[in-house]
Amino acid sequence: MAPERTPYCAERIGVARLTKMAFDGIDLHPLWDELMDKVTDDAAGAGIGMDLSVIAQLLGDQQTGLAMQNEVLQYQRLFRSPCETPRLRLLALAADMDIGENTPIEFLLEGSDIELTTLYIVPGADHELPPYDVAMVVAPNSSLATLAEIDRLMAGRPLLNSPSGIRALERDRLFVLLESVPDLIIPATARLSHEELAGLAANPAGLGSMLPNGGFPLIVRPVGSHAGRGLAKLENAEDLERYLMFQDASEFFLSPYVDYLSSDGLFRKYRLACVGGKPYACHMAISDQWKIWYLNAGMDRNAAKRAEEAHFFQTFDSDFAVRHASALAEMIKRIGLDYFQVDCAETQDGKLLVFEADNTAIVHAMDPPAVYPYKPPQMHKLFDAFAGMIHHNAPRSEAGRRSASSR
Repeated sequence: MAPERTPYCAERIGVARLTKMAFDGIDLHPLWDELMDKVTDDAAGAGIGMDLSVIAQLLGDQQTGLAMQNEVLQYQRLFRSPCETPRLRLLALAADMDIGENTPIEFLLEGSDIELTTLYIVPGADHELPPYDVAMVVAPNSSLATLAEIDRLMAGRPLLNSPSGIRALERDRLFVLLESVPDLIIPATARLSHEELAGLAANPAGLGSMLPNGGFPLIVRPVGSHAGRGLAKLENAEDLERYLMFQDASEFFLSPYVDYLSSDGLFRKYRLACVGGKPYACHMAISDQWKIWYLNAGMDRNAAKRAEEAHFFQTFDSDFAVRHASALAEMIKRIGLDYFQVDCAETQDGKLLVFEADNTAIVHAMDPPAVYPYKPPQMHKLFDAFAGMIHHNAPRSEAGRRSASSR
């Protein structure tokens, strides 16, 4: 019997290491020049090409970065990220998208014994599966063609984070999935075209037919946007009309605004990661503005905010996770993914308020320990749980691993 052919796998520095360099303020231009001198237009140079694509995006030139990635993926789609002591092989199935779209899984494997191989799925192309122990989908819910191709390619094979579960994370679908969970609030969400929103601006009376108990104020954002791009709060139809003057997206998500202001006049937003059915705290952002992200909350400049976040980490398992135990458990059960993140808050009457669930939000340990000494233990607790979940899903014997790789 002829030996099984193993597809060529290109080596690369990887997204996590390059992002950490940029995060630490290291000038990436010298590395760019060095790699440009080494890159070749073939499979052997493909890993360098992908690293150059990442560097270009980190330097703010997304167009060049994506063009380089697209060129590389024409002839090489399988890449290996560094691992010092590999004991298990994880195959990540990714989409041909920018560095912020796929699950940034390299960060989660920091310090583990899991070797990561990433296969970029290009719809319509041929794909060869390499030997692996566990396979996981890291493509986002916005890449429907990629998810369909993964369904076809992995039919009948064990797979973490199934495409069907990822598709259910779209905001309008997630609302339908979670709206009946007791003690959980998720704003009703409608998906509307640009034309439908314009019609609503002209005739606000139609809002009731689009959203249950619909009324201003509303939250609007373009479909597929992240990190607050295009996000706005609308107080009336005139606000909506003005909003559309500066938006060229074809579709939008519309939902009622839910006030989650705390009694001290501040807003608190939490990110949780759900690993193998258990929630873990990732961060807590505190701001006097309702539109919060960790990067705009000024946590690094406010010791009192950091002290509260540290307390949130320390007491999460005995406080927040206990108070919302039934809502979290039912939410995790209904979503059904092996790994995902949730951005949430608490309503003024103490219920769990879910803004979104995602499989691709970044979870990392890059924040400086001198400023955030409480973060490394929490992040590595989460990383250990993720590695444990991967190991738990690996076949138990060498024969089983060979079987998983060749099925």
